[in-house]
Order: sequence, then structure tokens, then C-alpha cells
Amino acid sequence: MIQIGEQIPATTLMEYSEVEGNGCSIGPNPVDTKAASAGKTIAVFALPGAFTPTCSAKHVPGYMEAFNELKAAGVDEIWCLSVNDAFVMGAWARDQKTGEKVRMLADGSADFAKATGLTLDLTGRGMGLRSNRYSMLVRDGVVKTLNIEAPGKFEVSDAATLLAQVKAL
Repeated sequence: MIQIGEQIPATTLMEYSEVEGNGCSIGPNPVDTKAASAGKTIAVFALPGAFTPTCSAKHVPGYMEAFNELKAAGVDEIWCLSVNDAFVMGAWARDQKTGEKVRMLADGSADFAKATGLTLDLTGRGMGLRSNRYSMLVRDGVVKTLNIEAPGKFEVSDAATLLAQVKAL
């Protein structure tokens, strides 16, 4: 499992864009994790699935509410990762009205989740291999904090916890 002080894995996530701009084409676009995190401070939170109850009611809304405080504390971007495809993440972004606040990034084949060792096997519940619920602060591609939830819990990966950690660094 990835540890504090280690580089995030070099994988490609996918992001759905509905508006063309800055060379971005409409539709799914690749996001190279190494290039996208270089020189930035990023609040990353991951969850088992888009449109799931805790994720939709608490996890994403918490980061949306904390957006201004996270930015003021030095966070350049907020990433939400889930083992879903880019089209689902795009639809969820519309539903949650994340706009420019939270980048909804698809880890469709769980490559990032597997590379970090933060997978959750929900095969028995019909969901297959997913990402564990966690948050991390990444600076210039290096993990500075890591908060991994126990199965079925939502206690340490919330925006308030990560914000307190950002302020303490």
C-alpha cells in the first residue's frame, strides 16, 4: 500500500469534459497523474462508486463546501477518484454540480487503485473491484497525508479532516 512520502503512481485517469476549451476536446480526456500533479498541491479523495449514498450525500458535498477554505490553505485542485468510467463520472459531476471546484476523475480499470494498493473487493455485492474510501494530500506528486477508511465507515476521509491536515503542514 502507498505510504506517506511516496510518489503517487504514474497512471492515466479519464475526465469527461462537456465544454471545449484550452485544447480539451469534448468527451473523455486522459489525465496523466504524474504530469497533472507536478508542481501542485492536490486534495485527493477516492470512493467506491459514483451515485452511491454516502459518496453523493456526504463525501462530494463536503469537498464542495470546503472548496474556498482548501484553496485559501494552498490547495490548487481537488480530485475525486472512483472506479467508474468517464461518462458516469461526467454524469455524476453534473448531478453534484461540481463545476470547476472538483475534478471528477475516472479510474475505470482500477489502475490507480491497484497501483496504490487501495482497492476494495465488492464482488460479493455485485460491484467488482473498487477503490477504498480515502483521502490524501499530494504535493508535487508526493503523498503528504493519507486517511484510509475502515470498511463501511466515513470518519477520516472527509473534507474537514483533510483541511485540518493541510493547515497543519
